[in-house]
Amino acid sequence: MRALAVSLMLTALLVVGLPTAAAQGSSDDRIYDQVRLRLAADRDVKGGAIQVEVHDGVVTLTGTLKEEKQKIKAERITRKVKGVKKVVNQLQVELKQPPRPGP
Repeated sequence: MRALAVSLMLTALLVVGLPTAAAQGSSDDRIYDQVRLRLAADRDVKGGAIQVEVHDGVVTLTGTLKEEKQKIKAERITRKVKGVKKVVNQLQVELKQPPRPGP
């Protein structure tokens, strides 16, 4: 009898907890979609070289960009998306090679 009561309580906890986990997953999916769309739509950033990961509302941006202003703008765009709690900006700016002297 006691095992049945414990089993029922665990089942109830799982049933109540699953929608919360599912809602968080769909929220992260929505954030991911919005960040990707906004980055891709921006003429300065152009989102193609940026990878986006979202976990519990924390967005991590990785990749390599040509200019520092793109890195700053990508983070700013990401912060404006509803539901974003934090932005971890791991974007790198590629080093420009100095022109080689001619022969």
